[in-house]
Amino acid sequence: MNDVLERFYRYVRIETTSADEHCDQVPSTPGQFDLANLLARELEELGARDVSVSEHCYVTAQIPASAGAEQLPHLGLIAHMDTSEAAPGADVAPHIVRYEGGPLVCGEVDGQPVAMAPEQLPALNDLVGEDLVCSDGTTLLGADDKSGIAEIMALLARIAADPSLPHPALGICFCPDEEIGHGAELLDVDAFGCTYAYTVDGGPIGELEWECFNAAEATVRFTGRSIHPGDAKGRMVNACELFHRFHALLPACEKPEYTEGYEGFFHLEGISGTVAHATARYIVRDHDAQAFEEKLAQLDRAAAFMNDELDCERVQVEVKRQYRNMAEIVRDYPELIDVAKEAFSACGVEPRVLPIRGGTDGAQLSFRGLPCPNLSTGGYCMHGVNEFIPVSSLEKMVDVLQELVRRFAA
Repeated sequence: MNDVLERFYRYVRIETTSADEHCDQVPSTPGQFDLANLLARELEELGARDVSVSEHCYVTAQIPASAGAEQLPHLGLIAHMDTSEAAPGADVAPHIVRYEGGPLVCGEVDGQPVAMAPEQLPALNDLVGEDLVCSDGTTLLGADDKSGIAEIMALLARIAADPSLPHPALGICFCPDEEIGHGAELLDVDAFGCTYAYTVDGGPIGELEWECFNAAEATVRFTGRSIHPGDAKGRMVNACELFHRFHALLPACEKPEYTEGYEGFFHLEGISGTVAHATARYIVRDHDAQAFEEKLAQLDRAAAFMNDELDCERVQVEVKRQYRNMAEIVRDYPELIDVAKEAFSACGVEPRVLPIRGGTDGAQLSFRGLPCPNLSTGGYCMHGVNEFIPVSSLEKMVDVLQELVRRFAA
């Protein structure tokens, strides 16, 4: 087993699922410290300097520049340690499937295969003959973003073995709780000391992203009036019914399952309720700042319409803004995109510049003064039990990172 694959196996076996219900603390789950402390020990073994794990579980380290590159701007490489709570993340059992076409079967649950067909994921047609790392079908794999961590660490292992490999001084950061919106929020950017950075947190190999969504989370609360159903006529107000009416006022075509590319959406993440009280949780996304503000206004208008109709304030909308489109910042640093495209091409990988239909730590960091595009990891089907990553992508991304840092040392 090669170095990057061995590291990836080691990291995914550590449970680091973040928990939105504990978003008032960082990290939201203690298991993230288990991975953080392991990575700190490995960084020290690789000769990194100023290795630390903060009280909030941020792993940071510095890699000295190669000879002749000491005066060049420092470059950051960043990935996140947590995994999504959208699928189970404990007891991950990675294994390799040689894909020969047809449905990709990663495991079996209750006697039924856990499979992904090429009709659902056409990219499988380009992966025939590849070794794919999958979970056993009971959990996600954790390639988002432990593949990024493994690729960065494998690069540092190469540099430790041959310090003459050209590279500027490197700042390394592994963040907690990216999946629930904290990410790089508590990173001390000034102490990190980098002029530019890249997150290694993307999808299929070759993806290069510098645009992301504007993002907000909306909590909508509905207040009903509970009356015995036998005596309810003209008196009961069912909070769950209020939710149904509210949801119907939002544009049906602007849901994740009907959108792509630059199209934004309203996504209902969860609903809980009784006759007396109901709560709906939405995330709202759009690349265009004006369209994003219009979506937030639609929520307010829907609530106002219902409250006017009911002649009582029974619908309340609370909005928490999460991150902005990093394109507002990164577009002023086109050289970061050009160098990354050149690094991909030099390694025989076709670069594909795409908008992120999500967010990365780079969104926060870019607005905090650290321009930070996003690089692919090679993974597919993130946040679910069908998640997988080709072994060749893990290996190739280490080559791409080596070529990237070489170009920043020129």
